[in-house]
Amino acid sequence: MYSELTDGTWLTKPYAEIVDVASRNGSILLVPVGSLEQHGRHLPTGTDTILATAAARAGAAAVGDDVPVLLAPPLWTGYSPHHLPFGGTITVDHDTFVDTIVDVVDAAAQNGFDAVVLVNGHGGNKPLLSTAITVAGRSNPEVDVSTFLYLDLLRPHLDEIQQSDVPGTHGGELETALMLSVRPDLVDESEATATPQHEPYERTGTDLFDGGPVSVYRPFDEYTDTGTLGDPEAASETAGERALELAGTEIATALESIHEHVRADES
Repeated sequence: MYSELTDGTWLTKPYAEIVDVASRNGSILLVPVGSLEQHGRHLPTGTDTILATAAARAGAAAVGDDVPVLLAPPLWTGYSPHHLPFGGTITVDHDTFVDTIVDVVDAAAQNGFDAVVLVNGHGGNKPLLSTAITVAGRSNPEVDVSTFLYLDLLRPHLDEIQQSDVPGTHGGELETALMLSVRPDLVDESEATATPQHEPYERTGTDLFDGGPVSVYRPFDEYTDTGTLGDPEAASETAGERALELAGTEIATALESIHEHVRADES
């Protein structure tokens, strides 16, 4: 289905094609959600948006032919006030972010989609997306609304795709490897520097994949002088290609499950 009818994004389709996809039993609108924030000196500020879109596209391309999926253009800004000290960051207010997500879901429902899946590329968006899907789901009970951070789907595969044990994910090995596989022209490897993530408090965790029960707010410049956490020097294009393939497979599995669920609800 994706390769034949929904290749590209909503931006590229006449309205009749969009309505046709939405009207099919078990239809899914796939929405990448990113951010525009600093990612160190070696990666572009649009890293989270670029990678969320690439992961969503890979997942849509990998679904079965009978799953009607349409890829929306990405939401390019998110909630990133902690990155403002470095510059190069545009963030929205938390209420604006939640309201925008709810409005997108409302519009998707009016277009006739049975499900909306928000593929998140920025860890800072996670709590607000949880709130947004609750609000949107309550106001659109006929639509299945879900979200996930695509990086979380790679957690079981880290031993295969990551070489470094330096804690930290922001602009680190995994994101740099993914960018090398998707947009190598935007990666300046000469500026990549390793910066371990250190936490001053007990039980706060040391990595996106090693979180603790305690959450503490600090601006990002208290973590790092470069804007990077982790070891981007360990990244490789080959590892990035494998990570993207695995992300696509994981997302496709989720989409197929959602499709079957919402289709069963309609029958």
